[in-house]
Amino acid sequence: MASLHQVLAVTALNLRNLPSRRWASLVIVAGMAAAIGVLVSILSLAEGYVQMERRTGDPGRAIILPETADSEGLGAISRGAIGDIVGMPGIAKDADGSALADAEYINTFHADPKSGGIVRLLILRGVGRKGIAIRPELKIVAGRMFRPGARELIIGIASQQQFRGLEIGDKVIMEDGEWPIVGSFATGGDMLEGEMIGDADTLMSAARKNAFHSVTVRLAGPDSLQQLQRTLAANSRLGVRVERQSDYYERTSQDTTIFFRGIAFAVGGIMACGALFGALNTMYSAVDARTREIATLRAMGFGGTSVAVSVIAETVLLALAGALTGIAIAWALFHGQRYAFAQTLFQLTVSPGLVGMGLAWALAVALLGGLLPAVRAARLPVVDVLRAV
Repeated sequence: MASLHQVLAVTALNLRNLPSRRWASLVIVAGMAAAIGVLVSILSLAEGYVQMERRTGDPGRAIILPETADSEGLGAISRGAIGDIVGMPGIAKDADGSALADAEYINTFHADPKSGGIVRLLILRGVGRKGIAIRPELKIVAGRMFRPGARELIIGIASQQQFRGLEIGDKVIMEDGEWPIVGSFATGGDMLEGEMIGDADTLMSAARKNAFHSVTVRLAGPDSLQQLQRTLAANSRLGVRVERQSDYYERTSQDTTIFFRGIAFAVGGIMACGALFGALNTMYSAVDARTREIATLRAMGFGGTSVAVSVIAETVLLALAGALTGIAIAWALFHGQRYAFAQTLFQLTVSPGLVGMGLAWALAVALLGGLLPAVRAARLPVVDVLRAV
């Protein structure tokens, strides 16, 4: 208990003396704010992407793809195979006894960002009559739903907010002419909010295509996926495979998530090294400037361990102050901002987990930066220092 009181007393003395060392102390705060701010800002890309993917994937749905395709938009499923696929056991039925399954078509559309910059590709999704029924989260928030067989589109609110010329009443130029946007929709912040949706058969006719890219189904029960997998595997002529939708989006998001995190830790690590050397230099200077004070405290009975811990505590407090500053700046500038990557729109997210990671990163750098100066403070030769005064 006496040692704790000593640590608290010396730490309080150190903090009271901070104004006399404010510029040196700001080196630690500013360096840590920059390092952690950059780390959290870039990681918010990965976090936002992962959360968007998780909201999109529903474990009660499954996606059927060509065997050779890793994701939607690749490969083809012939029209002739669709009837056999939707008749497979394991697929839920609606009130009239028809399968809750929908063959879908994927295309892309060039969109012009409202903020300027390069033209982006947006996903244009064609769905059939069951496409909306198997997605109860899709809600029309303005205008109306497109009519089956009509050259009409609805736009996700994320794309509508991000790009020009995608308001209700605007017309999109397609291969066969102008397609009016008749409504906008929300899906709770998932991937579809960054897409446009229209009637699959009409879109395929406009693009002169005759094959679908995937089939999305509502599963009949918890064990229905295995049943559907076995049945499809037994019908090898169809050339398709099935995957739970939540697993599909988790799998397809891994490469992008690793990419964003790799950049974040590489850049953040470089800046953290700079912050580490800044902390080392600052705390060594602080110990040198307070040699007489530390020697006096040691002569008064304060132990070397107490002095060393107080130096580390000061470094940690300054580093955490810098980290919180960097996190606050990252949150203010990036949290909730929309970002377009490849053909996907998502919101950058500074989550509580990222805040904790940033603080832990700062704590590790502070402990490393304060350790050697703390050892130096604890080993100061008390008698020699006081004789030299």
